Amino acid sequence: MNQSPFASITPVVKNLLIINVLFFIGSYVLERAGINLDVLLSAFYFNSPLFRPWQVVTYMFMHANFAHIFFNMFALFMFGPTLEYVMGPKRFLQYYFITGIGALALQMLVQAIEVHGVIGSFTVANRDIGPYVNYAGFNKLKEIYYGITLGASGSIFGLLLAFGFLFPNVEMMVLFIPVPIKAKYLIGGYIVLELIGGFGQFAGDSVAHFAHLGGALFGFLLLKYWRMQRPDNFY
Repeated sequence: MNQSPFASITPVVKNLLIINVLFFIGSYVLERAGINLDVLLSAFYFNSPLFRPWQVVTYMFMHANFAHIFFNMFALFMFGPTLEYVMGPKRFLQYYFITGIGALALQMLVQAIEVHGVIGSFTVANRDIGPYVNYAGFNKLKEIYYGITLGASGSIFGLLLAFGFLFPNVEMMVLFIPVPIKAKYLIGGYIVLELIGGFGQFAGDSVAHFAHLGGALFGFLLLKYWRMQRPDNFY
């Protein structure tokens, strides 16, 4: 009798998958009823008039489209159970949320630096960007103050970092690459690409690269703080 591929999903990963899918379906249904959860639950810059404190957590469960949630949940499904087994459910859940919050923290720090570069301050007086008439500056402020950050990607990058850190020599296969690549090289290369994307600020790129990097950074710091090491003979 063939075992279901979902039989090995650990409890915390299973619940995270369910919650993310429920948020995605709920957003889709309510949007058709005229309720935009993106504005309520996605994250905005801390000085934006649309920012609400709960967005620091809820943004992790919002996704822009099917491809966005599919690839995030696929990564959670692939890497999460192993890490939950090694860390234990409680610590794994802490790791997931801390890296997600850390991802948003770095994203907002970068946004604050960009705002300061436009107006010489980290916040706009009365949260009104109208007086800043310079066209380029106005557009930059509008992008920061009214652009949303959403998705589990920050936490997912934390998981990728943890897997590469704890299991650096595990060989992984990648689509279109015919040879296995060790986790430390594959995940390290992915982080380098995010650095290039973040600092390059390429036109038309709407990916929150610094949120991804924030998830990886906080994941690394957390693993070092916990002094976690690869368990012997796990692979």
